[in-house]
Amino acid sequence: MTVLATAALVLAGLAVFVLGAALGHGAARRQREHSTGGDTADTTFHVLRAASLAARPLRAGLTPEAARKAARRLRPLLGTPALAILAATEADSAAAEAGTARDTAGADTVLAWDGACAHHRDQLAAGFAPASAPSPRTRTVPLPCEEEDCPVRWATLVPLTCDGRKVGALAVLTGAEPAALVRAAEETARRLSVELDLSDLDRVRAGAHEAEVRALRAQISPHFIYNSLASIASFVRTDPERARELLQEFADFTRYSFRRDGDFTTLAEELRSIEQYLELARARFGRRLKVVLRIAPEVLPVTLPFLCLQPLVENALKHGLEESADRGSVTIVAEDEGTEARVVIEDNGIGMEPERLRAILRGTAGPATGIGLSNVDRRLRQVYGDDFGLVVETGVGAGTKITVRIPKFRPGVRTP
Repeated sequence: MTVLATAALVLAGLAVFVLGAALGHGAARRQREHSTGGDTADTTFHVLRAASLAARPLRAGLTPEAARKAARRLRPLLGTPALAILAATEADSAAAEAGTARDTAGADTVLAWDGACAHHRDQLAAGFAPASAPSPRTRTVPLPCEEEDCPVRWATLVPLTCDGRKVGALAVLTGAEPAALVRAAEETARRLSVELDLSDLDRVRAGAHEAEVRALRAQISPHFIYNSLASIASFVRTDPERARELLQEFADFTRYSFRRDGDFTTLAEELRSIEQYLELARARFGRRLKVVLRIAPEVLPVTLPFLCLQPLVENALKHGLEESADRGSVTIVAEDEGTEARVVIEDNGIGMEPERLRAILRGTAGPATGIGLSNVDRRLRQVYGDDFGLVVETGVGAGTKITVRIPKFRPGVRTP
C-alpha cells in the first residue's frame, strides 16, 4: 500500500471518529437538555403541589387548626427557621380599614407557629409587628434578640386578606434581611388569601342555602298541618288505631322536615317523607285523591338536596286536588337512567299558563304563588349545574308534569 493510500485511510478514520464524537456529543447534550427540562418540570410540579396542599387547610377559614396545618407545610417550602400565621382582632381590622394606627399594642393573635425560636412568638403577639397595622403593604422589620446564636433576626409580614379586608398576616422569620424571600412570601400569602376568599364564599353560600331551606320549612302549609290534625282527631273515636297510625306519620313527617343535620338526604328518605305527607292527605280527601308510586329500588340510595321533592309534591297536590272539584291524582315515578336518576311528579290538575310558570321560576310571580318551584330549581342548579334545573310541562287545564334529573355521583354531594 502506498503512503498516499495509507494517509487517505488515516484521514478517513479521523473523519469518522470526529463525526461520531460530534454526533455523540450532540446526542448527549440533547439528553442532558431533555433530562434538565424534565427535572425542571418535576420540580415545578412538586413546588406547585406543595404550595396548593399548604394553602388548602385555610379553605376552612382562618382558624387555629387550619393555620397550624398550613404553617407546618409552608415553612419547609420557604426554607425559613420559623414561620407564623397571625389573625387580626375585630378592633384591629376596623382600625386598618379606617387607615388609622392602633391605640394599643398586643391585640394580634398568633394562630400558629412552626419552627424554632418560639420566644419571638411573644414579640409578634405583643404587637411588635402587628398584622393589623394600617399599611396594606408587606413590611420587613428587625426582631431584637439577646440570644447570640438565635437564627431569627428579621420578620417579613405579608397581609392576608378576605373579601378585600385584611384579616391577618403571614410572618416569615429569617436570620438575614430577606430581600430575596419577600416575593416568595407575597406569592404565598396571595395563595392563602385565595383560600380565605373561597372559605368566605362557602360560608355565604351555606348561609343562603340554610335560608332557602328555612323558607321551604316555613312554606309547609299551616292549613295542611291544621287539616292533618283535624283529620287525626276525627278518627280518635271512630277508629283509634287509624288515629294512632296517622299521628305517628305526622310526627315522622314533621321530624324529617325540620331536621338540622346536613344539606343532603337520600332519595329513599325523601320519598318516605313524601309517602307520609300523602298518607295524611289521603286521610283528609279519602277517595278523591289517587296516588301512584313507581320507584326503581336501585335509585333509592341516590343523594339529593334536602327537601327537594316534597315541595313539588305539595304543589301537585295543591293544583291537582285542592283547586279542582274533580278527583285528583298524583303520580311519582323514579327511574334509573345509568349515571342519573330521573324523578317525575305529575298531576291531573288545573295546570297554568306558560308565562305564569316562567314568572314562578324567576321568583317574580308574587308571594301568593309560593316559593317551592323556584327554590328547588335554584338549588338544583347551584348543586349540579344549569343542565339539571327543573323541566316543567304544563298548560291551562292540562295538569302539570315536573321532571328532575339527579346525577348519581357528584363531588361534595353526600349525606351526613
